[in-house]
Amino acid sequence: MRLSCLQENLNQALNVVGRAVASRTTLPITNNVLLAAEQSRLKLVATNLEMAISCWIGAKVEEEGTITAPARLLSEFVNSLPSDKVDINLSPRTKTLGLKCARFEARISGVDAKDFPPIPEIKDGITTKVEVEALRQGISQVVFAAASEDSRPVLTGIYAEFEGDLLTLAAADGFRLAVYKLPLISPVNQKIEVVIPARTLVELNRLMANQEEPVEITINPDKSQALFRFKNIQLVSQLVQGTFPQYAQLIPQSYNTRIVVDITQLLRATKTAFIFASDGGGIVRFVTTPGQELKPGKITVSARSEEIGDDSGEIDAIVDGEEAKIAFNGKYLIDVLSVLRETQVALETTNPSSPGVIRPVGVDNYLHVIMPMFVQW
Repeated sequence: MRLSCLQENLNQALNVVGRAVASRTTLPITNNVLLAAEQSRLKLVATNLEMAISCWIGAKVEEEGTITAPARLLSEFVNSLPSDKVDINLSPRTKTLGLKCARFEARISGVDAKDFPPIPEIKDGITTKVEVEALRQGISQVVFAAASEDSRPVLTGIYAEFEGDLLTLAAADGFRLAVYKLPLISPVNQKIEVVIPARTLVELNRLMANQEEPVEITINPDKSQALFRFKNIQLVSQLVQGTFPQYAQLIPQSYNTRIVVDITQLLRATKTAFIFASDGGGIVRFVTTPGQELKPGKITVSARSEEIGDDSGEIDAIVDGEEAKIAFNGKYLIDVLSVLRETQVALETTNPSSPGVIRPVGVDNYLHVIMPMFVQW
């Protein structure tokens, strides 16, 4: 193996695949990154056995070959080098990787590439494409609602339903539900439902940050793996096995009170109240008062703690319906308000013991359901 490439490109590629390097593992080779010199490119691969990221960069390849090297050591060394050409060569006998850049050089002990876990190739199955920006927004508005504990593994993933020219993403952790719908560029000829690990979609969102071309998504025939591919990068992930809950049954079909309010003001009031709520189970109370004649409606946001005190804030609101009281875990409301891009949001409530529904005003492809907290009014 003998090649040369630019430090900037090599550093960027190591950062891309480094997200898939195993942190805690019983298989030491997964702490390494695979380097493969092929034709006029250098391929880098990392995997934690649940997810694998591959990245290709341009290189002048004089001799093809493969090796694995400790990912963290290699990444830190390359990151410290000046922006110049990096010469890489491998000693086949000693499995030592030599790197030289300007007046810096290093020798790193490698491990034979044949010991590296095989990366699945997904060629068959359902394939579609989706716009990067639409997918990024969809992921960011649902992924935080997935469960973080493994007591119900299927809830640690994001439900994805491909049907016709529509992709529906849904996440739930037992206390809240987020549902986002976005168009597919390439329609699918059959409906397919899978559960993608939330961690995979978080990494995918990072990888898409500098991408403009559509993302190609392939689900293999037995729904065990998914491939996400865009320019010079691909991510392969295991899928979560299990049946996702029938989430549509959790969405209230009617309401007694609908409040339309400025997102920035509601977020500020909720964050302020949550300072006082963090000692009291995170409970933030919302009391809605309809407008009268020339007076606008209002929503009062408050919290109290026996130990530290209490807080109350008022916001003008357009109120449709009767006076309402409801309490939420303030963190859940802050999470959803923080990712919305619209200027106004509608909060729909039925009674203090029924879920509240949040819908951004002006769009109809997103909703968020939050279970109420039971309090003494």
